[in-house]
Amino acid sequence: MGSAKISLDCGPFTAPTAATIDQIARLKLAARRQGCALELKDANPCLLELIGFCGLGEVLGVELRRQAEQRKQPLGVEEEGQFGDPSVS
Repeated sequence: MGSAKISLDCGPFTAPTAATIDQIARLKLAARRQGCALELKDANPCLLELIGFCGLGEVLGVELRRQAEQRKQPLGVEEEGQFGDPSVS
């Protein structure tokens, strides 16, 4: 017999706080103690980011998507010249 899954609708969590994450973690623990798995549904990016910030992404079973860093583009072609060239002043 497989373990039962409990789905938690996270859609209403529009402005999650650390207390929200605490309650989700407690639900996850209580479900696991009963032999069930807690699954988060419709978690918004803000909630996922906060879960990651708290370091609970792996514990709560969420996949955190990281955005690539924005890097400055190279400025272009550099001018060539010889050091000490009298024509370059």
